[in-house]
Amino acid sequence: MSILIVTGIEGARNCAEAVGLQMGMAVEVASGRKGALAALRRHEFAAVVVDESIAECDPAGTEAIWESAGLAIPLQINFALAGGARLVREIRAALSRREREKTLARRAATAAIETELKSTVAGLLLNSQLALSGSEVPAAIAERLRVVADLAGNLRQQLSGPLPIRESA
Repeated sequence: MSILIVTGIEGARNCAEAVGLQMGMAVEVASGRKGALAALRRHEFAAVVVDESIAECDPAGTEAIWESAGLAIPLQINFALAGGARLVREIRAALSRREREKTLARRAATAAIETELKSTVAGLLLNSQLALSGSEVPAAIAERLRVVADLAGNLRQQLSGPLPIRESA
């Protein structure tokens, strides 16, 4: 992944090189809205950093940048006040927050799926047992219901602990 910096400030390329070295990422510089939108059309970025001066002078253009940024983390920083070290800290903090949010979202999704699966298995087990308790069930169907009940019981035992969360790289 790479970072897009949108600023018209002199020395932006030098700053981008320093940020790129410290972050270990490619950094692209756009001098304004048109350049930023063109870069965003070419490929995806991990973060999009817009200089506050551009955001204040062209709010509609900045909004267009944010809308085109996709999943990139939007950052607005005053380049006149912030040095390269602060820019790196802000980008690192934003990327770290994003990773924490992804982990929390995965855990929430896993918990929701686990709850739904446990509920479905419990329902299947209960319905199988209820059907078997009836005296009017033909022998062939009763045997299949026992197999289903056994499978549901085994699955329920396997689901008694939390599901493992597999982190993606």
